[in-house]
Amino acid sequence: MSPAGASTSKWDPADYARVGGFVAQLGAAALDLLEPKPGERILDVGCGDGTLTRQIAERGATVLGIDNSPEMIAAAQAKGVDALLLDVADMSFAAEFDAAFSNATLHWVLEKQKAARAIFYALKPGGRFAGEMGGEGNIARLRDALDEELIIRGYQPPVDASNWYASPQEFADIYEAAGFDQIDARSIERPTVIEHGITEWVTTFRRGWLDRAQVPEGERHEIGTAVADRVGSNVADYVRLRFIMRKPH
Repeated sequence: MSPAGASTSKWDPADYARVGGFVAQLGAAALDLLEPKPGERILDVGCGDGTLTRQIAERGATVLGIDNSPEMIAAAQAKGVDALLLDVADMSFAAEFDAAFSNATLHWVLEKQKAARAIFYALKPGGRFAGEMGGEGNIARLRDALDEELIIRGYQPPVDASNWYASPQEFADIYEAAGFDQIDARSIERPTVIEHGITEWVTTFRRGWLDRAQVPEGERHEIGTAVADRVGSNVADYVRLRFIMRKPH
């Protein structure tokens, strides 16, 4: 596992299942772009709790999920998903998969060039890679509101990079350098209603960030509520980067 690749991604599967169900629901469009076919062997990069991995398998493909969260891998395996504890940047598969898929994962991976090469090598010649991640400008308002609240309360937000929210061109450049061609990467503004509220979003999706800012568990709900008050609605300012590409024959 790569510490850099897991910079702020720390998950409680029960919280994620309760608050983050919308992630897999909204990932269905990227799954349709992948078009998994019966008999294909597919790699799910950052499978999380295995929700979308199972949907790929239900379309007749054989799927292997990887994730660098032990808790999420355990949750995926509990659903019957074939899943390995492995960081994408540390993969060493060689031309084993007909296709690869990733939803809401690559923006957590800071070793982005290494990850792109590992995905490229994992695919058979002609294999495709489709998915979705956070794009340029993703949750900018939410991130600013949280950092402002941390500073007011005497905490220091981490100063190093936390996520990679790429523009379509930056993303395409990195994957082209890894060897892919026919790259189609598009930015999609997708304001998203958070059913359980911004407070729960903060304590679930920014858990790792709060850990690094050394915020005690007992203060996190209060901070989340303050962030929700700053934002003023239950709408998160999501921007997604949706993509598909191929490994040349």
